[in-house]
Amino acid sequence: MVRKLKIGRNFTGRNLGFSLLEMMIVIVIMGILLSIALPIYNQSIVHAREAVLKNDLFELRKLIHQYTMDKQKAPQSLDDLVQAGYISKQLPKDPMTGEANWDAPACEELESIDQQDPGICDVRSASNAISSEGTAYSSW
Repeated sequence: MVRKLKIGRNFTGRNLGFSLLEMMIVIVIMGILLSIALPIYNQSIVHAREAVLKNDLFELRKLIHQYTMDKQKAPQSLDDLVQAGYISKQLPKDPMTGEANWDAPACEELESIDQQDPGICDVRSASNAISSEGTAYSSW
């Protein structure tokens, strides 16, 4: 005796598939997992941007120092580093603002090698936001 299977039903006559209750349980579990994962993901994005900012600031300060030692005068702007070939093509973007709008304060005359034309000796982020450490990015 051969039993014929009907599409969408099992041998007991019950429909195959998920009930509404089972689907709701799965959706609730997925919602709980997402509510746990999203803050962790967002926090990792912020930490990655902060790491890029720290690295960019370190590299830019190193290049300003190298330019100052090579030319025996501080650069007048960050564009001088690009024109002199210390930075290839263009300035890196500030990861906190998304633009190449770095704050480069002028040195005081006593800090620079050339007393008549002080130039810049430091670079900072142009962002006024607060870091995960509780300090402003512009103070790094």
